[in-house]
Amino acid sequence: MHSTPRIPGHRFLHSPGPTRVPDDVLHAMSRQPMDLADPRVANLIAACESGLKRLLQTERADVFFYSANGHGGWEAVIANLVGPGVKVLVPGTGHFSDGWAEQVEAFGGVALRTPCTEGRPIDADAVEAVLREDRAHEIAAVFAVHTDTASSVTSDLRAIRAAIDAAGHRALFVVDVVASLGAAPFAMDSLGVDVAMGASQKGLMLPPGLAFVAAKGRALQAARANPAPRFYWDWARRKSDLQYRKFCGTPPLAHLAGLEAALALIEREGLPQVHARHARLANAVHAAVDHWGAAGGVALLCPEPAARSVSVTAVRVASDIDPEALRTVAREHFQVAIAGGLGPYAGRVFRIGHLGDMNEAMILGALAGVEAAMTLQRVPHRSGGVEAAIAALVGAVS
Repeated sequence: MHSTPRIPGHRFLHSPGPTRVPDDVLHAMSRQPMDLADPRVANLIAACESGLKRLLQTERADVFFYSANGHGGWEAVIANLVGPGVKVLVPGTGHFSDGWAEQVEAFGGVALRTPCTEGRPIDADAVEAVLREDRAHEIAAVFAVHTDTASSVTSDLRAIRAAIDAAGHRALFVVDVVASLGAAPFAMDSLGVDVAMGASQKGLMLPPGLAFVAAKGRALQAARANPAPRFYWDWARRKSDLQYRKFCGTPPLAHLAGLEAALALIEREGLPQVHARHARLANAVHAAVDHWGAAGGVALLCPEPAARSVSVTAVRVASDIDPEALRTVAREHFQVAIAGGLGPYAGRVFRIGHLGDMNEAMILGALAGVEAAMTLQRVPHRSGGVEAAIAALVGAVS
């Protein structure tokens, strides 16, 4: 009988999702299920709803949970807001905006796109131009991806909100916060966001499997007026005090218990401190990649410092370098699991995740593993990237 060799310690998980699950969350999720009539179930659901609203910084939105991944969250938004022939504007960010647009089209909607420039954030001027052209106000909503995980680019939501307002358009502002919530600042009410959707496996520090949507007044009205058929995703059906209606069946108790624990961890640390930690760790990764890049083998995909995500860093490699081979060496020889390229970036980039339950030592260990893998694979890079990251971290606290 063959057995897998034991690997001492633990493998570092530095994908941008799924991310590491804290022990408190694992322990919460390992508890036995409760009878659905147990008052603790209602208390758990209420704690998750109120805690998520605090994290989203909204007092006016209703929260809906789904047993689904992020694509399920997209579908919940589409099923409620997009009927056949309904137009939505999906500003170009790359792989994930394309994916959301394709799902809109699968439902019979019309997805309008603005051009995407590789490694660049959403062009707010292009959004305004499209909305100004829509004099009949046929565009029902703007679907914006806050952080595109594939390119590691974060777009300026205030600029997009300003573009909608400058065009004098009544389109709903719908934001995908899958890769940004719990890592980057997001304030739903002050940003004028009508709908926010996300998922569990990134900054919320849970395993994949729980999606959510937070929707406010005009969006809820639009959903009620939408004649398109739906059942499981239906906000009106789920807007209820009855648990079996709120979840369209049995609540995902283990994920909700984990979410309650994760939200408590975020609140214990303090949301400003969580955001500052993510920015500090991301800056260290950027410093390392910039240092490595002096030899020409690798470079940051996003050239604009202000648009670089605090959740994940996409690293472009020279044309003769195989990032998948590099990933394999990093994972199998140095116990650091990083992500590959998605969509148009497949075979061209690798990605280092630095969100969720992450600290300085973990980031330095990941960077050391990546640098060791580049050395073994003879990827051109200037040695000393870890030292550059250390200098960035020391500078942040000195």
